[in-house]
Amino acid sequence: MAQLPVSKISRADLADLNSFLIVYRLCNFTQAAKELGVTTSALSHSIRNLESRLGVRLLNRTSRTVSPTEAGSHLAKRLAVGFSEIGEALAEVNRHRASPAGRLRLNALQDGARLVLAKCLPIYLKKYPDMSVEVAVEDKMVDIVAAGFDAGFRFGGTIPADLVAVKVSTPLKWVAVASPRYLYQKTAPMIPEDLIHHSCIQIRTGQGVIYRWDFEKDGDHRVIDVPGQVCVNDTNLVLDFARAGVGIGYCLEARAAQYLQTGELRQVLPDWAPTEPPMYLYYPGHRSVPSGLHELIDVIREELSRE
Repeated sequence: MAQLPVSKISRADLADLNSFLIVYRLCNFTQAAKELGVTTSALSHSIRNLESRLGVRLLNRTSRTVSPTEAGSHLAKRLAVGFSEIGEALAEVNRHRASPAGRLRLNALQDGARLVLAKCLPIYLKKYPDMSVEVAVEDKMVDIVAAGFDAGFRFGGTIPADLVAVKVSTPLKWVAVASPRYLYQKTAPMIPEDLIHHSCIQIRTGQGVIYRWDFEKDGDHRVIDVPGQVCVNDTNLVLDFARAGVGIGYCLEARAAQYLQTGELRQVLPDWAPTEPPMYLYYPGHRSVPSGLHELIDVIREELSRE
């Protein structure tokens, strides 16, 4: 395989090699361009230039697919080791700094972003001005290692066992809520099964299934497959539709708290509200912890201790 002489590797070469590695990981130029913050055409041009300098095709490209050549696969495996070493070396240097510097890429559920990051990130960024943070909010399970994230936020019980998990919230209470207008027009449910006769705002999870609502009272656990005219995958819409009188919604109590306090929403089946595992921050334990992550955890823990 053609090689760039080490003594002649430029900053542009390193940037192009990193770009190639991201395209290789994602097998998609559009997604890789978004991650790099460049246009797809600029990324494609960089890869073509790299292949031209090396004199070897690294990727097979069609209008629909991207796959590595044999040479591309070998190069990517070597680069992954090399860039990992560089990352660990930089992390080691950062440990000698009085304050961390760098960039964190975080993946979070919508609820995690709202309840944890929206509150703690402003404090963190003000305390550590040399750090920058990118947050991807999506309600589907993501392999944070394969997707290039430094850490993620998920509910307890959904995190792979081989990752380090740090609790970042208290146990979470889930509630059914509805507007006073809706409850005036309908007979309020007395037991979870009564929801079958109501209009409920269904929730489609990140796994693509419609969520069945959980309820519990004195150890009696019930799961209800609720009916409804509307199905959403966004908690904000659940709350908006519930306030508009569309039907009964289901969400974390903390997400509905402001509307419960103002009276725009009322809790339904309050004796049956279950308490589930807390939110966790998780990250790979097999590699060097990126600069600034421990400090973010400390900020979150400090805020948690105040609650």
